[in-house]
Amino acid sequence: MAQQCAHLDQIKITHTEKNFCDDCIKTGDSWVHLRLCLSCGHVGCCDSSPNRHATKHFQITRHPLIRSAEPGEAWIWCYVDEIMPGEIPV
Repeated sequence: MAQQCAHLDQIKITHTEKNFCDDCIKTGDSWVHLRLCLSCGHVGCCDSSPNRHATKHFQITRHPLIRSAEPGEAWIWCYVDEIMPGEIPV
């Protein structure tokens, strides 16, 4: 039986108009892809980016779910369960 995510009930924010990493802008760095925290709306850069701000945000806040903030992508990632529990329609 597939593992299920127990954190989907914590989704409060599902989309953003931001097209930049908040933290990279502050430090003058660049990013590869953007991720949206589904708990608070923080936009951070992906793990392929030098600073990995989305993961750092999880490590500080323990907000479990992110989604891709890239155009046309709707997948969700749960840091706690380490699974992709589905998608949020774009």
